[in-house]
Parts: sequence; structure tokens; C-alpha cells
Amino acid sequence: MARDERGLRGPRPSRSRPALDVPRERGRRGLRGPGYDAETFGAIGERIARFLGTWRFIGYLTVFVALWLAWNTWTPDRLQFDPRATNYTLLTLILSLQASYAAPLILLAQNRQADRDRVQWEQDRARSERSIADTEYLTRELAAVRIALGEVATRDFLRGELRTLLEELEERQAEQPPAAEYES
Repeated sequence: MARDERGLRGPRPSRSRPALDVPRERGRRGLRGPGYDAETFGAIGERIARFLGTWRFIGYLTVFVALWLAWNTWTPDRLQFDPRATNYTLLTLILSLQASYAAPLILLAQNRQADRDRVQWEQDRARSERSIADTEYLTRELAAVRIALGEVATRDFLRGELRTLLEELEERQAEQPPAAEYES
């Protein structure tokens, strides 16, 4: 606490420098790069990665490489663009380029799938917790109904009581003398 001009203690005056526990705000300096929609880029990357993992792609790549090798092996030297003498350097560069793009696209697709799986797992977990809570509630309600039914007279109990009452009435009638009939 600092003292003001009257000698009273009060809050410290604000500093020109931020506190050490407050991160500095840094703006981007210079030119901003082109913007893109990460979701669209991710979806396109997934489609490409999905295609790269098919037999169709392997077939296309096999046909492409076979034609490349056949052309650059058996055509005259003046028509070859990647001769065998240079060990098909251009083909090697093209396949390396394809692999260098395929690997990150496959990783991107795997990360997006992992995110979807995580969201699905969280939803399944929440649904499971709700199901457990509903089951526990129904179990408590069923126990309450069983307790209430324990206090309610059952059909067999009522029949037994009615038989007992009927037998008592028959005994009383047998004990009472017959009433005199009215004479008219």
C-alpha cells in the first residue's frame, strides 16, 4: 500500500509496465498472410488421404510407374525425358514429392479422426452416465413400489379375510335361535 498526498494509505498507483504474471499482448507485425478455412482444408486433405489409401490409387500409381519406366527404357534416347542412364532421377523426385505430401495429409486425417473419436467417446460417456442415472432412478422407484405393495392388501389376503368373516357370520347364525316368524 502506498501513501497518497494526504498521507493516507490506499491502492498503489497504476504502473506503466504490466505485472510479471500478466502475459504481454503481441500483435502480428508486418503483412498478414492469406487466410484460409482450416475446416475446408482439413476436409480436402482427408479426401485426398482417403484416396491415397485405396487399391485404386495403388493401381493408378503402378500403371503410371510402369508406363514411365517402359517409355524411358525402350524408346529412342532422343524421346526419353528421364533416361535409364541417370537412374530415373525425375521419377524418383516425383515419387518423393508425392510421399512428402502424402505423409502430412495422412497425419492430418488421423488427427481429425482422433478428434472425432474423442468427441464421440465424450458423447458416449455422457449417454452412459445418463443411462446409469436413469437406471438408478428406476431402481429406487421400483423399490418404493415394492415397499408400497408390501403395505397393500393382496388378492389372496383379501380372500382369506373374507373367508374368515364368512365363517364367523355362519357361526353366529348357527348360535342364534331362529327368530319367530311374523303372523299376519
